[in-house]
Amino acid sequence: AWSIERPPGDTAGCTFCHTSSEERCSTCHQRHQFDPAVARRSEQCKTCHWGKDHRDWEAYDIGLHGVVYQVNKNDPKNFDFSKKLADADYVGPTCQYCHMRGGHHNVQRFTTVYTSMGMSMADRGAPIWNEKRDRWASVCDDCHSPRFGRENLQAMDEAVKDAGLKYRETFKVAEDLLLDGVLDPMPKDLCPDWSGQHLWSLKIGAYHDGEAYGGKTGESGEFRMSNVTDVERLCFESVGYFQTYIFKGMAHGSWNDATYSDGSFGMDRWLVNVKQNASRARRLAAIEKKVVINWVPESFWKTGEWLDELTGPYIVKNHPGKTIFDLCPDPGWLDTHHAPAE
Repeated sequence: AWSIERPPGDTAGCTFCHTSSEERCSTCHQRHQFDPAVARRSEQCKTCHWGKDHRDWEAYDIGLHGVVYQVNKNDPKNFDFSKKLADADYVGPTCQYCHMRGGHHNVQRFTTVYTSMGMSMADRGAPIWNEKRDRWASVCDDCHSPRFGRENLQAMDEAVKDAGLKYRETFKVAEDLLLDGVLDPMPKDLCPDWSGQHLWSLKIGAYHDGEAYGGKTGESGEFRMSNVTDVERLCFESVGYFQTYIFKGMAHGSWNDATYSDGSFGMDRWLVNVKQNASRARRLAAIEKKVVINWVPESFWKTGEWLDELTGPYIVKNHPGKTIFDLCPDPGWLDTHHAPAE
């Protein structure tokens, strides 16, 4: 949705990985060279798997396993990349060793990305995840005791659980501002979102199903990274960036990433900022009410040279009364449970 919302030149980084590179052999094996020994090195994952909202490379590289890899990777006695992954005998795991264990190319089999990068408020110990958790821990057993992998998985779960507490508190502050009508600007005062509607950017999926959040019952919003209030942006970054740092850091043995490097400490800072923003907004609203000021949000929230390039305003201008779901009813590529059932 973030790529759909914006003009192509603005999302080159998104489309490079999610269209040009995704699921192509040459992305990992390198075009022209196509050497399996090259594809077995962790750096092959680095082009796509790094950055704020999927901090895989950073977490691995500065974690315990990444350091072992970096100082030994050029020694064939410690890392013999001529061997197939099924026969690999490394002094430390590469990305491929854990996530493509034995050379299996379905990376999702050996990953913990079963709750949206650790961001969903799901019970991570629920029976539905047992098979994947057992498979995840079994990789650790190659080098460590069976208890070691289980304890690290539990530590990651606890860290994600604590992060969820901070995010729910951050979210509640923003939600109350909206419901009390003191969020400036309110969704109706913004240019339409990527779907061509005026839904609250934090009204995601099943979190809320009331018309007080904008839109009709059953309609859902989408995290917006542009043209929203500072409070909403901070909420997005809190869970989309910092909680991801925590999740990825704990998963890769990068404790500093999970804590000091904008992980749990970053969520602390953003929670304080959201509270401070909310306090100021309420005080200002109280003053305006007392002196009878009828505040009207500035027009730059609704239109402007940049905003006019976004998908939402384009739909409203060229297809009045329609949404992106009317124009693209096929759920195959846009199914985020927004569109009403036909």
